[in-house]
Amino acid sequence: MLPEATLDGIDTIVIGAGIAGLTAARQLQRAGQRVVVLEARDRIGGRLHTLCTDGLATDLGASWIHGIADNPLFDLVESFGLATREFTVGSFQPDGRPIAYFDPNGQRLSNAACAAFVQDVRTVDAQLAIEIAASAPSTSYEDVVERSLARMQWDEDRRERVREFLRHRTEEQYGVWIGDLDAHGLDDDQVDGDEVVFPDGYDAVATALASGLDIRLGTVVTEVAWAAEGVRVTADETLVATRAVVTVPVGVLQSGDLTFVPPLPATASAALVGLRMNAFEKVFLTFPERFWDEGLYAFRRQGESGAWWHSWYDVTSRDGSPTLLTFAAGPAARAIRGWDDARVAGSVMTTLHETHPDAPAPTKVQVTHWQDDPYARGSYAYMTVGSRCEDHDLLATPIGGVLHLAGEATWSEDPATVTAAYRSGHRAAEHILGRTLPFT
Repeated sequence: MLPEATLDGIDTIVIGAGIAGLTAARQLQRAGQRVVVLEARDRIGGRLHTLCTDGLATDLGASWIHGIADNPLFDLVESFGLATREFTVGSFQPDGRPIAYFDPNGQRLSNAACAAFVQDVRTVDAQLAIEIAASAPSTSYEDVVERSLARMQWDEDRRERVREFLRHRTEEQYGVWIGDLDAHGLDDDQVDGDEVVFPDGYDAVATALASGLDIRLGTVVTEVAWAAEGVRVTADETLVATRAVVTVPVGVLQSGDLTFVPPLPATASAALVGLRMNAFEKVFLTFPERFWDEGLYAFRRQGESGAWWHSWYDVTSRDGSPTLLTFAAGPAARAIRGWDDARVAGSVMTTLHETHPDAPAPTKVQVTHWQDDPYARGSYAYMTVGSRCEDHDLLATPIGGVLHLAGEATWSEDPATVTAAYRSGHRAAEHILGRTLPFT
């Protein structure tokens, strides 16, 4: 039995003011419910976080909408009238936009050599889809990649170039070593339509969703008790409501910092076992002048020198300051954890100087630290070897009619994205209200 409410009349408590939580709260409030949103941080947005300095918006968390075709999140953004800019390389495509490749010796590939390499990637990708479909449970992504490469009648150097590309794609897409990701872990790696970024910052989406909501910042929830008659949520004060929507990341669910009484049922707990938070950090380097070719969206390094720093994205158009974005992902992100920004920049510049020896020292360096954020414990979730695609949706199965889990890790079609978070929050509201809801 739950005690009487200390604050009467709450229909739904939403835990977490990220995109999933804000979406669920907005839909429920629009339907006439009284909703309270509890957020541990002193800001809204969750893993969507824009830092504004000197008039420049830098997205330390999510940057892209990956594929705007038939995407309800993009429809929402347009309905809010928010500015976007096309930048279609955020899902690690091998081409499609101007991308330069540098070989293991640091020499830029000719157009013909680049086209041949891209065709090799596409050839292996086609075989990879066959190998993944035929793979047995507990097969890693590395296993299916190696099987695909073994079928190619190529010399080892040619295979190695594609192998490292697929390894880097795994790291940049999911922030995990290729051997630690399930064979089906990149099943959603398909972008329909252009990708866009936000010149004024992605957090404008969170701000628009939050308008008019009762959001209580700096409120760390430590326990959620649930029973047939409702939920009791313990934070600075105890609140009781008819139901709760919990949108905290997988890392927090697994940390023990948030306790469920009784524990989550087997369906949810078993699904949670197969998911892990990744290691994925952004590194922004601003320079006094451009030293790379005009018009490039990105340039990439092949070979051992590109093991950590292999892809750079030109984000100069944010404000005109020559700026490159690279990622520390998987093993690299774990290795640099605890490094100061100067040491990270030095490591990046060592690799850059091999292809661009005249590159000047950066005038500004920004490095994210999502692994150390107690309310995230990583950037997003990935499927460990042996997990199943349906684990995402199983995690979202309503519990006892009163408890609902949402967030990017609970959506199977395109997890690890803001779109997934948005759709999962919308689904939670539909489950609670028992009817289909429009997105906008």
